Amino acid sequence: MMPHPVLLRSAHIVLLAVLAGALATELRAENWPQWRGARGDGVSHEKNLPVTWNKMENVAWRLPLPGAAGSTPVVWGDHIFLTSAAGNDLVLLCIDTSGKELWRKVLGTGNRVARGDEGNLASPSPSTDGKHVFAFVGSGDLACYDFAGKEVWKFNVQDRYGKFEIQFGMSSTPVLDRGRLYLQLIHGEGNPKTREALVVALDAATGGEIWKQPRPSEAYGENEHSYASPVLYRDDQREYLLTHGADCVVAHSLKDGHEIWRSRGLQRPEGYDATLRFVASPGVGPGLIVVPSAKKGRVLAIRADAQGDVTESTEYRMWTFPVTPDVPSPLIYDGLVYLCRENGNLIVLEAKTGKQYFESRTHANRHRASPVLADGKLYITSRDGVVSVVKTGTEFELLASNDLKEDIAASPAISNGRIYLRTYEALWAIENGKKLALTAP
Repeated sequence: MMPHPVLLRSAHIVLLAVLAGALATELRAENWPQWRGARGDGVSHEKNLPVTWNKMENVAWRLPLPGAAGSTPVVWGDHIFLTSAAGNDLVLLCIDTSGKELWRKVLGTGNRVARGDEGNLASPSPSTDGKHVFAFVGSGDLACYDFAGKEVWKFNVQDRYGKFEIQFGMSSTPVLDRGRLYLQLIHGEGNPKTREALVVALDAATGGEIWKQPRPSEAYGENEHSYASPVLYRDDQREYLLTHGADCVVAHSLKDGHEIWRSRGLQRPEGYDATLRFVASPGVGPGLIVVPSAKKGRVLAIRADAQGDVTESTEYRMWTFPVTPDVPSPLIYDGLVYLCRENGNLIVLEAKTGKQYFESRTHANRHRASPVLADGKLYITSRDGVVSVVKTGTEFELLASNDLKEDIAASPAISNGRIYLRTYEALWAIENGKKLALTAP
């Protein structure tokens, strides 16, 4: 006996609804495996994220942390990883998405604070491939653990590659990509035999060295100290690693680290500033690298197919902009470049030409975190705990200012409908429709 047509149609509708729901969940759910997200560009593909929140509303949970840090949490499935100070220790925490700490490991000891309240040795962010988590801290300790907290390998980078001589502590976050960890070691001044700038590729499975390359420059003074992190560029035709510091940006082959191109020209033309150390990392977009400098330096836009020394190139240098973000990294999306200055001003430029559309104030305070973008909105985090939500596009529109009233230096992480905010006091899970059960201390 054949089923009634109406029943068949109803069953078909139910099946379609189930599939649509599953697809919507799959599309919404996205891991945040590294500091700048799944593609290393600060962009999430998730939708329907919170726009407004406070210490109670749209908060799934708040987990107090053992100490301060500027590192960004990373998320894979139901696991969250982040580094933190814990007294004099530097630790890696594993937390589940219900807000429960699963385990913690001591990575190193000897924490120190930089410039009063600016940061500490737990500034580098961890990364994960879904099976293992990799964590680096400013003491030089680099380690790999599985998701159960079992140590796979560990060593001290200073023991292998030389002592860090860097004024405010090593804060560079390694890049994890296709079974390799890439580190830029741009630190120190003096004897190049002991403090030589290096770029290193490690086997993520073992911690063993795959290659290392010297990274020479003409920089001197504080400019030999880079706080920036390496960035990966990849499109259909090319891929390479970008390192940033010591007055220049350099692209390196992933195969053996050899130099593909470099550009200087980040100093202002008035004269050399020996304190123009880099903190912000380059931004990457289709066919384009946007290179910040620091303080009163400038921003360069370089074509991704560059070759050789492009410092004076009219072919590969697309444009120059006279104002740079000092700490937050640039973000490129949908033909626009977003620059968040340290004072909270947001600058929007046309990616092809560098034409400025506007510069507008979001929130008047120090900005140390890098902006992230999702669902047509920028999330811009201020040091005092205010997160400004700004509509993307060529006209400034501030949608919300959300104040957790806790210091934040870490960039937000976005995963599975939530925004994770790591303050100096706690990890917050921001989610639509949730309300914290008790008033946060």
